[in-house]
Amino acid sequence: MKIKETIGIDVSKASLDAHIHSNKCKGTFENLEKGFVSLIKWAYANSGHPKENILFVFEHTGLYSEKLAEHLSSKAIPYTIVAGLQIKKSLGIVRGKDDRIDAAKIALYAYRLRDEIEISKVPSKQLRALKKLLSLRERLIKQRAGYKASLKEQKKVLAQKDFGLLFKVQKKMVAELTKQVEAIDAEMISIVKADTELDRIFKLLLTIRCIGNQAAMLLIVHTEGFTKFKNARQFAAYCGIAPYPHQSGTSIRGRSKVSPMANKTVKSMLNMCALSSIIYNAEIKKYYDQRVATGKNKMSTINIIRNKLVSRAFAVVNRGTPYVNVYRHAS
Repeated sequence: MKIKETIGIDVSKASLDAHIHSNKCKGTFENLEKGFVSLIKWAYANSGHPKENILFVFEHTGLYSEKLAEHLSSKAIPYTIVAGLQIKKSLGIVRGKDDRIDAAKIALYAYRLRDEIEISKVPSKQLRALKKLLSLRERLIKQRAGYKASLKEQKKVLAQKDFGLLFKVQKKMVAELTKQVEAIDAEMISIVKADTELDRIFKLLLTIRCIGNQAAMLLIVHTEGFTKFKNARQFAAYCGIAPYPHQSGTSIRGRSKVSPMANKTVKSMLNMCALSSIIYNAEIKKYYDQRVATGKNKMSTINIIRNKLVSRAFAVVNRGTPYVNVYRHAS
């Protein structure tokens, strides 16, 4: 596709502010189905370029931009969703905020990168459902942890006979949240099993030691079924576990370090998998012990293990065969 025109869209809860890059034409539309139809008609009527050369561009704003993406995808209209931070970093120092100006910035950003930009695709219905369930599960887990922590502390200083209802209510909340988390887990397994490709990937990931159901689910969702990233290194960068050099000229000669820009949810999950591997995986445990014994940093070693797990995940999915523990056969 040869992009000759970009249309920036600033998405908010109720409205869509659009800006055509070439002629600076502006428009505002409802963030509803009828608004999408009006937006497309307006864009094609005012751009002066063929439909096949026009690209719609907007930021990822969660639920607010999801319906727009689905509508454009259903009509086979090219669009790209970009992270707000990418646009902000690319435009230098910016003061103030205005939705129409933001739409113009989005259009400008996309036009500058029109030869490099990639067309977005809406994930499958199953992946979207899994993503929402995982998000809900995470919130429930945090709530349950909060009740457990307060209950534990209160038991240390408060008498059961004086605060029976206080303890009873919190115990019930913990039990109910646990029940709902289990229901979400069962539903996610059901969704995965109903899809042949997702089930195949899920089973392959589970063959890797210390990658369990939740880790496999997160990997599937955030890689969009291992189609969003070309290789393990790209996904490692997305997770914030890929080390980058830290040096400049002759004065700065720092150690390689990971970037703070990361998906913290996936990074945390990979960290737990790595720590579990150090305990329960003989091969990883031996590697960790040997490296630390030579004076290497513990955290950098754990990060290497996180990268190993990501590499193995991509390997088994791309190869289409289960992970083989060579270390066990060698011993």
